[in-house]
Amino acid sequence: QVHLVESGGGSVQAGGSLRLSCVASIFNYKRFCMGWFRQSPGNKREGVTYITPDGVTKYTDSVKGRFTISQDSAKNTHDLQMDRLKPEDTAMYYCAAQTCHDMSTMFAGAPYNPQSGYWGQGTQVTVSS
Repeated sequence: QVHLVESGGGSVQAGGSLRLSCVASIFNYKRFCMGWFRQSPGNKREGVTYITPDGVTKYTDSVKGRFTISQDSAKNTHDLQMDRLKPEDTAMYYCAAQTCHDMSTMFAGAPYNPQSGYWGQGTQVTVSS
């Protein structure tokens, strides 16, 4: 059974920082791209960032220069450092482990598929103005 567990969400004022962490109990961790998605009420789940097993990163345009994803393959963890947060970053953030093909497809806008790969339960991030 695969589990992804997020931590680190919370409330912060605009301009502040938060760090999210995801611990994955996945066999053969290096087969997966690891990433973060977010969803706010009334909106579809969208890709925020992901990292490949080789350490290549990709970010959605709205977070470039503010968010940084990192991973520790030895510990099966990946983190999301979020700086200069904005109210529009408010959302539930989900950790994801996907094949790199599925990750890039969803990141490019394909509909969220709960049956694809593995998903965490989510952690709330709230940014007040």
